[in-house]
Amino acid sequence: MRFLPRFRGQQPGVFDQSRYSVTPGSRVACRSAGCTKCEEGITMKIPRMFCVVAVGVVVSSGVARAADVVKPTAATFNAIPVAKLPSFDIPAMDLQAAALLEQAEQQAGLPPRFALEQPTMLTPDNSGAWEQVDADTVMWRLRVTCPNAVSMNFGFTRYVMPEGGRLYIYRTDGGAAIRPFTAADNGPEGELWTPIIPGGDAIIEVTLPFERQNDLELELGSVNTAYRGFGRDAGAPRSGSCNVDVVCPEGDPWRAEIPAVGVYTVSGVWTCSGSLINNTAEDQTPYFLTANHCGLNTGNDQSVVIYWNYENSYCRPPGSGASGGPGDGSLSQFSSGTVWRASRSASDFALIEVVNPLDPNWDLAFAGFDATGADATSAVAIHHPNTDEKRISFEYQPTTTTSYLGNSVPGDGTHVRVTDWDLGTTEPGSSGSPLFNQDHRIIGQLHGGYASCSSQTSDWYGKF
Repeated sequence: MRFLPRFRGQQPGVFDQSRYSVTPGSRVACRSAGCTKCEEGITMKIPRMFCVVAVGVVVSSGVARAADVVKPTAATFNAIPVAKLPSFDIPAMDLQAAALLEQAEQQAGLPPRFALEQPTMLTPDNSGAWEQVDADTVMWRLRVTCPNAVSMNFGFTRYVMPEGGRLYIYRTDGGAAIRPFTAADNGPEGELWTPIIPGGDAIIEVTLPFERQNDLELELGSVNTAYRGFGRDAGAPRSGSCNVDVVCPEGDPWRAEIPAVGVYTVSGVWTCSGSLINNTAEDQTPYFLTANHCGLNTGNDQSVVIYWNYENSYCRPPGSGASGGPGDGSLSQFSSGTVWRASRSASDFALIEVVNPLDPNWDLAFAGFDATGADATSAVAIHHPNTDEKRISFEYQPTTTTSYLGNSVPGDGTHVRVTDWDLGTTEPGSSGSPLFNQDHRIIGQLHGGYASCSSQTSDWYGKF
């Protein structure tokens, strides 16, 4: 069976072991109220400190604003009709050329591509149309089209929204919309990258108080048009039918860990999986563990958009046609913007930190980890194969420590080998997703392998 790369390392960084794990053999103090001793191997619903190197999962309780569902301003008054708006029109994508590009990138070790980027330099000064809403409010709109796009997303390489301003993105027919972006979304690097909007015809709208119009800084630097990936209308390829939805009964023992895992995009065109991960301070810093080969670095960390709780609402029987077809997961819960913290090519890990607070209504979790280096007696993977709804895979035999793609034990000691999956599999798009041991602790993140629904062969995870 052809090897499906999940990919080689890029932009290696320096790993500070003291910051991201506990030194083997050390002990840490309990810091939570009512904590009288350290406990190992326990999943907790409240922040507590665990001993040695096993750190448990905790549920997010951070404070964040709720999603705003206010209607776009253009729907509230007699605005210029959409048909008369200035538009930025992208020609139909050459799907054959896109497939060749994707194939070449995979052979070069890049993450799976789902979209094509169109560099732009569009601002309210050189594009779109301004309108006076009332004596106190102004509005700017731009229509963006691509006739064969499955979805689009937008990279604002300059985004500084003044207080009272809102950025809306919605489908021209009103069939879908993204929650408004505000001054609360102003990031440390002055950028904003959006989640996808289905289809190939969308409106970008900015509403501002009249007196703040000159304070707006907005440049659309990239329009990314998808030819596959994400959502019910995404088309082929889909994840294999042997995969198991996390909502299925097999996932019941893993309910605490499942919410930690997300799927994300980089620069609006590539995708991988990853997981929120706990730390020894248990302070709910939103660290996100993924794979180094996904290409994250200080130059593109702000372009990361992570989707949370993207799951099917019902269990599609593994092996059925439904399991290999479209799901009904929602992409409405997302975080935009991260900061690169560390990476290492040898064990293929990358650690980023989510910029904005996580919404407590999403019920996310911070997965625990085990850095003892011990092999697992059994293992579980939670991931997004082919960027589809979240799945869970099971290995009932012990894992081994090897080199990447190696079988000899211990090899160079950098990877965990899953001999073959007993239930489920992994696929491109699963890269960076966590591998849990029998104690529900992360012991690695997916680097690559040969496994698929048609091939019960091995996968390798960068060893934590």
